[in-house]
Order: sequence, then structure tokens, then C-alpha cells
Amino acid sequence: MAARMKIGIAGAGVLGRLLAWQLGRAGHAVTVFDPATGPQAPTTGQIGAAMAPHAAGFTAAGMLSPLAELDNAGPDIARLGWRSLALWAGVAHALHQQGCTDTLFAQHGSLMLAHGPDLGAARRVLARLEAAPALASELPAPQPLERAELAALEPAVTPGLHAWLLPQEAQVMGRDMLQALALHAPGVWWCWDERVAQVEPGRIVLADGEPAHVDLAIDVRGVNVAPSTERPQQPGEAGSARALEEDMAVRGVRGEVLWLHAPGVRLQRPVRLLHPRHRVYIVPRPGDLFVVGASEIESEDRSPVSLRSAVELMAAAHSVLPGLAEARIVHMEANLRPALPDNEPRIDHTPGRLRINGLFRHGWLLAPALVEDALKPLGLAPVHPC
Repeated sequence: MAARMKIGIAGAGVLGRLLAWQLGRAGHAVTVFDPATGPQAPTTGQIGAAMAPHAAGFTAAGMLSPLAELDNAGPDIARLGWRSLALWAGVAHALHQQGCTDTLFAQHGSLMLAHGPDLGAARRVLARLEAAPALASELPAPQPLERAELAALEPAVTPGLHAWLLPQEAQVMGRDMLQALALHAPGVWWCWDERVAQVEPGRIVLADGEPAHVDLAIDVRGVNVAPSTERPQQPGEAGSARALEEDMAVRGVRGEVLWLHAPGVRLQRPVRLLHPRHRVYIVPRPGDLFVVGASEIESEDRSPVSLRSAVELMAAAHSVLPGLAEARIVHMEANLRPALPDNEPRIDHTPGRLRINGLFRHGWLLAPALVEDALKPLGLAPVHPC
């Protein structure tokens, strides 16, 4: 194991909490700074701007779908996501050993669905997998389902839909996982209600100007990072270094979700409806809850969910699960995904500082693999459960 280090982390979203948990278990002294008021999930029943800004991981449904994400991402994202499936299973197992009793992880595969007129959208995803022979050899192939097979697998789904089973895909119960990572992180000091102004090699500068000196400063603030393009070029700064700063400029991409409560409607695995205009997922949660999302809007607006998005999401969900007709809407929420110019994640190492950002719509899918890749070069490989 590397010598015990003093590590500061700016940001307590999915990456920040996972890093803190991993590094704390490895024996390092970790301090986390975040503007949230505490580790708990935001209160449900509030919407959009009525809520204080919080980590995108609380909003996301937690689908771990490397195959389905080939619809709008490249094979590298799929490979990272595939690695993360086993890593999340290990994290959940370790947290249960530490005393967490919540369901944190479920792996029953997922379904990709399409209405008859939209079959072309599904075929495009399948074609992308078939066009990458190396990737096809690494990931299990989608399994087309006949009507009777779909009915046996998920009786609540509308009969007659085109369906493919994506074996071994999974889901994380995001809110419970985020709280468990914070509550069961040994040796971690959490500084809530603390805004970070800047993360520099060897120190984290808080909004009041107070610096926290550390051996390693980690910046995983997501959309809370101030645009690096606002920083003037420093005397003697190399053009390549400046270009790297601009590549790490983060924008927020708006996503909207709603929660439905539907006792009696049974769905074992997440489903994704492919449509020329919508990429709608329906994710079952304990307590007869269903998370339906997610719009993708190039806007940094955190205001409440729009009427159009709500109607489109609910109509799509009802077309897949007719039993949702009498579901009750218990929660609607909008949040911002952190994205870089190319919508790809980036890990940046400089002496005394580590930055990870740009997870876009793949935060839960990629986080464990990115953490592993980021820590290994520093001699801080994550501790994995047996």
C-alpha cells in the first residue's frame, strides 16, 4: 500500500463519495468539501428550482447499461461501463459487510423496446454493436425476444413491442448508494456547506479564501467547476497547458425525471424505449416506485420540469406499461449533467492534483472504472472486496 497521504476532495457526488470511500478504506486521511448541507438525499416532492443544487447522481436512475448506451456513445464508454458492472457489485457487497442493509445493486439484465414504426431506432443500436467486432467479442450480444418470451419475462409490458434482452446489465439504487458511501467511509472527514473556489496542486481553496493544504487535491466538482475559459492565461503558461484547461471546460446538460408510485405494477428490470425523438427509460425501484427519464437538453437551466417533457415522458412510459395509467406522480426533478466539449470523460493528472470530469449521462455507469484508472498511476489502486 502507498504511504498514508493527506487527501482533499472537492465534490461529494458519485465520484467524490466513491473516491473518499475507497481512499478511506486504504488508510488515507481524506477530507471532502461540498456545498450540500449533508450526505442525505434531497427531499422528494420538491421540484427543480425549489430544491438546492445537489449532485446529479441523486437525480439519475442508476442504470448500468453499457450495451444500450451504444445508441449515443462510443465503444470505449461501453468497455468502461462493462468493467463497472463487476466493480459496483463489489462495492455493494463491501458496504453490506460494513453493515448497510439497503438494497444497493440489482442485476437482472435490461430490456430494449421499440414500437413497430420505430424499429429503425433499435436496429441502429444493434448495428453499432455489430460494426465493432472486438466489442462484440467482449460484451454479450442482445437477445431478441419473441412475443411469448417477452410476456413470460415481463408480463406488465405492452404485448407486441419489439424487444431485446441485454443480459447482465444492472442498476444501482443511486440515493441509497450515495448515502451508504458517505456513512460507511472510514477515516473520512466531511465538510458540508463548504463551497470550493479553486483546486490547485497541493491545496484546495475555499470560497472564503481559506486554503486547505494536502498531499493530493482531487477535483470532482462536476458542473460546479467555474468555466476554465474565464481564467486569463498566466505569464509563461505553455499553449498546450492552456489547451488542456479549455478541454476541461464543463457545461451543464439538463436532464429531467419523474417518479411514479404504482402498486401492483411489476417490472423486474429496467427498460429503455427507443424512439426517433425520445430515449425514455423506466427503472423499477423498491416500494412500487418507477423512475422515468430522461430528457437531454442543451441548457444549464435548473428550473422545474417542463410541461412538454413531463407529458412526453409519461406518455412514453404508459405506452410501455399500460398499468401505469393509475400511477401517482410523487416527484419531478431537473438537474444538470457535467459534460466536456466532446461528451467524453477526462482524467487529468498533474503533480499534487487529480481532476476527473465530463461523465455526462454516464456517471453511475462509468464511475468505478474511472476511479480505478485514475488512482492506479498514483499508486493508489482501490481496495476491492474479496
